[in-house]
Amino acid sequence: MIRRLVLLAPLVLLAACGQKKDLQPLAGNDLPVAPYGSDHQLSAKELLKPSTQAAPERSVELRKRSEEREDDPFDLPPEG
Repeated sequence: MIRRLVLLAPLVLLAACGQKKDLQPLAGNDLPVAPYGSDHQLSAKELLKPSTQAAPERSVELRKRSEEREDDPFDLPPEG
């Protein structure tokens, strides 16, 4: 049983790789219509690119060193 799993595992991993090709619509299907006001039809690659709202860029600079926290007036002990 273990021997079968050892032989089957590489095949499953290899099958999971998939093909790396440009996406194309299936035969008989077209890409969605161009957005209103657009002057050209979007390609499959352009349609797969996430919008700025879906993947916003980081707008906050990361801290590079430790800094003391300011007092937080809303950090109150629990009532009890």
